[in-house]
Amino acid sequence: MTWWERAYLPEILRGLGITTGIFLRNMAKWVTGRRGAVTTYYPEEKRADFAPRNRGKHILTQRPDGSPQCIACNMCATVCPAKVIEIEAGFDANDPQHPKYPVRFEIDYSRCVFCGLCIEACPEDAIRMEQDVPSLVAGDRWAMWLTMDEMLTWNPKQDVAKPYPPKPARPAPGEGAPGGRGPSTH
Repeated sequence: MTWWERAYLPEILRGLGITTGIFLRNMAKWVTGRRGAVTTYYPEEKRADFAPRNRGKHILTQRPDGSPQCIACNMCATVCPAKVIEIEAGFDANDPQHPKYPVRFEIDYSRCVFCGLCIEACPEDAIRMEQDVPSLVAGDRWAMWLTMDEMLTWNPKQDVAKPYPPKPARPAPGEGAPGGRGPSTH
């Protein structure tokens, strides 16, 4: 290695040339109104150029009565490589077809790798990923847990896999629902 190469001056000048070239090219596109470098002020703005098949946010599908399709079998939590899914199962003796149900179903988005293995492992098609991008901005990692109530907000107009009839009206306060299934509290 010569003293000129040991000074790293040629490589520094070459790097500055590349950076300046990219800057001027993006500036020229921006000035002429063409699409240059994309700057998005996240989380206030969301990118609109995600692929149509992008899958980002986990959702739980529902039965016609509005209860989650999940049978709390823990297959998704077992297959998850990052171990971010936590399910607490409940038992309802009054429902012989689906005696087990999730009391608590949560996903830790601070460690989720969005691999989709949980969806592949689910025997009931209870968990899916929708096109929406989850809000991953939080001051601490405890605020990045996605709860069951947030995952049950998906109610599509039409689903090719199963029909989604309108949800029945919720009972008025004071009228207890049989079975005692309530929303998760975590």
